Amino acid sequence: MADNATHSYISSFFLVGIPGLQAFHCWIGIPVCLLFALALLGNSVIIITIKIEPSLHLPMYFFLCMLAVNDMALVSSTAPKMLGIFWLDAHKFDFSICLAQMYFIHTFCIIESALLVAMAFDRYVAICIPLRYTTILTTPMVTKMGLAGVIRATFMVLPCPLLIKRLPYYTKYVINHAYCEHMAVVKLASANTLINRAYGISVALSVMVLDLGLIATSYIKILQAVFRLSSQNARSKALGTCAAHVCTLLVSYTPALFSFLTHRIGKKVPPSIHIIFASLYLLVPPTVNPLVYGVKTKQIRDRVASLFLPNKKISGN
Repeated sequence: MADNATHSYISSFFLVGIPGLQAFHCWIGIPVCLLFALALLGNSVIIITIKIEPSLHLPMYFFLCMLAVNDMALVSSTAPKMLGIFWLDAHKFDFSICLAQMYFIHTFCIIESALLVAMAFDRYVAICIPLRYTTILTTPMVTKMGLAGVIRATFMVLPCPLLIKRLPYYTKYVINHAYCEHMAVVKLASANTLINRAYGISVALSVMVLDLGLIATSYIKILQAVFRLSSQNARSKALGTCAAHVCTLLVSYTPALFSFLTHRIGKKVPPSIHIIFASLYLLVPPTVNPLVYGVKTKQIRDRVASLFLPNKKISGN
């Protein structure tokens, strides 16, 4: 029995969607589709704008371009399957494809966090040591920082699907989620999952603590430098360059922290609420980020306006 059981893996999972709200799936699919379309459109506009506008060929905007590419990849790895569940009742998900989705979702999330750290460092150098900005954040350095974020995420998440592959799955195949989330998949295993749980939570905590710590350190240094400025106008201008990044941090980390905490310690939180926030964490930041930077960054705002309204005169100041 033991020998045969090791080979009795289930071939697919059944993704419920949002438990308790199945009757409203067709309606829930509408905002999901809108967020998906807006995320693809908004981030495409950001990438094209930065590419064709020479004045935006700066480290800050290169990081923003990387963030836009990552956001498009993240939302594309999540939204299509959600729409399949909500609109087409396509609940069945092949075991290997489910693990692939889980891997890419968590990888893109960690890359996003690394890019937010890089953007915080960019603001730190620009405000605290502006005279060395061009010598520190050269194009090769920006590229290396981006690659470091990708490599870190790739190897940190890789053990998760590999550890799951070694687990036996016999009868439990229903995932009470709208996508293949790591802990939701691990819970279905018919074996001890202590290693999987321990590794999953250690990765989440290490990324969150390290990245939030680096971001907090950057902004403490930035605030110290800003308050040393004698001119109120100079202070406002310096802090204004950080506004878009701070908004992005709030949009990215707030639902992520809520989702993480409710999944681990929020036993009384209804599953539907947890899954809604977990889904918003993957759909809202990619949609909001280009809007935030488009509104808060004058160069991007003016260039986008000139693309869509070519006859409109854009003010120089």
